[in-house]
Amino acid sequence: MRNTITEIQSQGINVPSDILGRKGGAGPAEGRAFLINNIPVNAPIAAHYVLRSPFTLKSSDKGYRIIKDHREILCANVVPEPRFYSRQTKGGIPYKKIALLHGNNCLATTVLQNCVHWKQGNKCTFCSSETSIKTGHTIARKTPEQLAEVALAARDLDGITHMVLTSGTGDPPGSEIPYLAACARAVIKKAEIPVQVQFAPPPDLGLIQELSDAGVSSVGIHVESFDAEVLKRVAPAKAAIGFAHYDRAWKTAVELFGPNQVSSFLIVGLGESPESIAWGSEYLADLGVYPFVVPLRPIPGSTLEGAIPPDADTMKRIYEAVAVILAKKELSLDATIAGCVKCGACSALPFYEKRHDGIVCHSARNQRERSEAFAIRNEIFVREQKMFDKSDIDDNDLKGTQLVARSKGFVVGTVRIYPENQEKTHWVGGRLAVRKEYRNTRAGSDLVKEAMKRVKKKGCHVFMATIQEQNVSFFKKLGWAPQGPLEMHFGHPHQPMQADLGRVPGDM
Repeated sequence: MRNTITEIQSQGINVPSDILGRKGGAGPAEGRAFLINNIPVNAPIAAHYVLRSPFTLKSSDKGYRIIKDHREILCANVVPEPRFYSRQTKGGIPYKKIALLHGNNCLATTVLQNCVHWKQGNKCTFCSSETSIKTGHTIARKTPEQLAEVALAARDLDGITHMVLTSGTGDPPGSEIPYLAACARAVIKKAEIPVQVQFAPPPDLGLIQELSDAGVSSVGIHVESFDAEVLKRVAPAKAAIGFAHYDRAWKTAVELFGPNQVSSFLIVGLGESPESIAWGSEYLADLGVYPFVVPLRPIPGSTLEGAIPPDADTMKRIYEAVAVILAKKELSLDATIAGCVKCGACSALPFYEKRHDGIVCHSARNQRERSEAFAIRNEIFVREQKMFDKSDIDDNDLKGTQLVARSKGFVVGTVRIYPENQEKTHWVGGRLAVRKEYRNTRAGSDLVKEAMKRVKKKGCHVFMATIQEQNVSFFKKLGWAPQGPLEMHFGHPHQPMQADLGRVPGDM
């Protein structure tokens, strides 16, 4: 089924003339939601390329059937127009101009439809948010009171379970975030449903705290592409923000909302290579950010309205690669509280997700995981081995990265890496520590392999560590070689060793 859904989202589906869909907005908008095996799937139905699609929706006595090349392949239902669409505010504004149903149980809206980047002529080429105002499909500014009123009605009438609030970038950038926080607070108070807020990284990242204080459950900070040239061409304002600031924004958000509650759209079909999608997905997932990979959905009114989505075979390969990454970094749709990932209708990625019941390794992504890692180090190096009196933490922890191994949601081991020179070509590993009950598992070896892989990606040429004498044979098996004689460190004999980075497995 997942292959068919991937193909439908790339090629679209021809539907009877009485079935209408959304035709504008700020995201992968053109299309209609269907229920396939009771799972929401949003597919193009009116774009120029859909006429060439081999898929057709036909009605029958038992609902609808999806036909491909004259052969029935799947049963489907069209998600019906929600009942709250028939209502309006006291001021006469139809509810559907304030918020829309996405998938089958997600409510979504752009609270501030205008965007400074449209005004300045550097809008995202895949966006048509301001076109929706001109066509009369929405209003430019939704108030907190309006959003709360619609959210309550959507919950009670149509079973909405979560909501997405997004916004055009304010003038100045970042000024939209306090308003998003006010809107979220009103919805949460009145409708009592979890809310995701989506925004571009503001110049002042401290503003993200306001969303947390408002009770927001999750956030989306969308970079769209990790190919710098592609991003500059299709989203010049996002490119101007810079990947370094995006990185700081993601890390700030993960600290506030936790792993799996921060996401980023990655749009396939903008001109990037599949390798950049896989690389970017792994980079995000290691931070605790869910890479929500979607095929390009050309939207009427956008600069890219005449484009064609990526072919299904490309999407299948990318989904399979990203699914492996998600499993290895312990991220999943089911763990997400609210938002586009929770809805899942615009991507087939949820159908490719895999379970991973073993050890997973990644960076310590928030203060909780760092504290757990330091507690393990203290347990082993201070209390068990008595190498330090009170703490093994030193200045190298400030410039380094703490990697952790997790099993069943708990940190069971850790190792740190840090650069030894300014060029970051020489790195040092150390403080490998694994809880006693996990020393007969792969936790230790997986941490060392992850450290080797990590420094190699960062351009490391020399990766060194001083290894306790009893662990030398363990490191030799992982491709490390002794360098010089034994040395005394903290009252214990240690062997300087260097990693053979040529043994690190290649990227996906």
